[in-house]
Amino acid sequence: MKIQESAENYLESILKLKETMPRVRAIDIANELNFSKPSISIAMKNLKENGYITIAENGSIELTEKGFEIASKTYEKEKIITKLLVSYGVSLEQAKIDACRIEHVLSDESFEAIKKYLGEV
Repeated sequence: MKIQESAENYLESILKLKETMPRVRAIDIANELNFSKPSISIAMKNLKENGYITIAENGSIELTEKGFEIASKTYEKEKIITKLLVSYGVSLEQAKIDACRIEHVLSDESFEAIKKYLGEV
């Protein structure tokens, strides 16, 4: 299933925020991504309509199974690519920036090869 890069980023952000917060709201995502609250609200509406998230009455955002699958795969790519770049001497800060860009265009075949190379399979 292929979705837009922006949707992957939103879903991944929700997953990351859930690691440190008991509940994730649109404002938390806006702060994390440095986007406006109205932009996030529109994106969350679209993600909800497409079945990637649910939004509770209190504004708490949860990933659906479909959303979690995409978020976790995207996040895994970011972590593995970051690890690879750091192993080549790239600073952690720059590696994270680059990995966030690469994760969206890297094919599954190439990603699996990188994981195998790093012994992450």
